[in-house]
Amino acid sequence: MKALQIELPPEVSEEEARLLLAIKLYELVRLSLGQSDKLAGYSKRAFHRVAGKVWRPCRRLLSRRIARGG
Repeated sequence: MKALQIELPPEVSEEEARLLLAIKLYELVRLSLGQSDKLAGYSKRAFHRVAGKVWRPCRRLLSRRIARGG
C-alpha cells in the first residue's frame, strides 16, 4: 500500500480516520474486505461488525434526506 500523510483536527483520532477511510473505500468497492480490514487495523470479523454500526445510521440519515427531497 502507498503511504499518505494528512493533518487531522484534534477531535479526530488516527484510528478513527483510518477506519472511516477503510469503510468508505470498501463501500465504493475500491478495496476488498481483506484490504479494508488491514487498512483499518481490524480483523475481518471486527471490521465487518464496526462497518455495519457506521453504515446503519448513515442509511437512516440518507433515507430521511431522500424522503424530504434532498
